[in-house]
Amino acid sequence: MKSLYTAAAILALAAIPAFAQAPAAAAGPNRPNALVEFPANGSAKLTVTTPAFKDGGDIPFANTMYQGNHFPGLAWTKGPSGTKSYAVIMQDTTGFRLGAPILHWTLYNVPTSVTSLPADMAPDANPAGSAYGPGRNGDQPQPYTGPRTPPGPKHVYHLQVFALDNTLTAPTNYDTLVSQMKGHILADGEVIGMGFADPSAPPPPPRPAAPAPAAPM
Repeated sequence: MKSLYTAAAILALAAIPAFAQAPAAAAGPNRPNALVEFPANGSAKLTVTTPAFKDGGDIPFANTMYQGNHFPGLAWTKGPSGTKSYAVIMQDTTGFRLGAPILHWTLYNVPTSVTSLPADMAPDANPAGSAYGPGRNGDQPQPYTGPRTPPGPKHVYHLQVFALDNTLTAPTNYDTLVSQMKGHILADGEVIGMGFADPSAPPPPPRPAAPAPAAPM
């Protein structure tokens, strides 16, 4: 009998590490940028450019939150037949928030007669009929908000343009924006810019010190 108890104990102890080392369930993968997650229906592409930098080049600090936040300007080739509006989405695919690339700004219902946005476009000078959607500061509509890349490796920013066969109703967040675009994208394109921290920028203010623990009574 004693040998049976001993054998059972050995088996129980051997089983403990197996349960303790079982890996936790893996979190779901981060979503890609909109152009990858929601491909166009056909093979048509838009050529997207900006006068501020070459595709894959560094974004000037003047177009970032570090120095002025000036809109860099954007142009694209005309969409295919059936295009009813354009949408623009800027995302940082190096950083993620809520499982998706960090959203910087969006503009939707750009008329088909418009294929460029001027450099230094004022916040209230977006094309007639278009509207800003959710951006970096949350779900509320906001104009262009450039990068403020933290120190460290460069971040990759995608300025994406979509030719749509529909127009959109006011989105309440990123998901309601792209859900209206899904299945309606006739062509798309992007220009990519690299962002990095401005070495001349003053360091951020220190975080306030944690309050001291209360003295025991």
